Amino acid sequence: MLPGSIQISGETLSGAEIRDICESLRENSVRLLSLRGCQLSERDFGHVCRGVAESRSLAQLNLNLGIVSNINRVKQLAEALKTNRSVQSLFLHGSPLTDAGLALLNPALSIHPSLVALDLGDCMLGDEGINLICGLLPPDGAKSGLKELTLSANPGITSKGWGRLAIAVAHSSQLRVLNLDYNPLGDQVAGMLSVAVASSRTLEVLDLEGTGLTNQSAQTLLDMVENYPTALRTLILAENNISPELQQQISDLLSEGEEEEETEVHEVTAREKNPWICQNSSSSQMVLMTSGLSDSLLAETEM
Repeated sequence: MLPGSIQISGETLSGAEIRDICESLRENSVRLLSLRGCQLSERDFGHVCRGVAESRSLAQLNLNLGIVSNINRVKQLAEALKTNRSVQSLFLHGSPLTDAGLALLNPALSIHPSLVALDLGDCMLGDEGINLICGLLPPDGAKSGLKELTLSANPGITSKGWGRLAIAVAHSSQLRVLNLDYNPLGDQVAGMLSVAVASSRTLEVLDLEGTGLTNQSAQTLLDMVENYPTALRTLILAENNISPELQQQISDLLSEGEEEEETEVHEVTAREKNPWICQNSSSSQMVLMTSGLSDSLLAETEM
């Protein structure tokens, strides 16, 4: 039988329910475990962590909305992830980690062989936390790293921290999705991110919703999309002080990029089917960028 999912939201979990969850984890019958916003005792949280450590099937772990509520729980989760080898996506949105908690968790995240998606939104992080996160975005060819990163609603991070992240994104060869919504970034940070996006060969989705941007940022982003080759396909700018006209211009340019990519894919497919088709100098230098996080990530998107 294929591994299934356990998804519980906002419930107070009994000891019996925890035992059932842990048994399923040990039997490798769970691929997705989501306990977002649930209430469970310290002892039961420890049992769940031991189940996570033993599971070889668990690919996605959602502990959003305050499940990891204290340092002791952070330590237990870190120990579980040091042993676990299967988790690909870890969601901790709304956990009061702070930089100190992330420092305890980071060694396990850094050595995990399968982790590709991490949600640390609303986790009370600061610049020290950003420095740790940048270590999960290794430069091209160094080692495996994150493909999807969420840092929404962490207002304690300063422009210095965001600048450090921008440098890491520019040099990361794997990051595809970056969610920075509802952080007070402003135009200065947006300018740094524009340079990072132009440098990145893989970043396809950038969420800057509600980040205090103005037309100045939008014009910089427009210039970047218009004048530099980029993998970017989705740029979210809602709830900023940006004119609808500029947003539409950026959207149109990104759409044109997608259409050109689809045309290139069709041309390559045709040449593969008929090797006698002559290639001119421009097509022989064609570079394809394919999306599709579904190849490695589960489709879970709940907060």
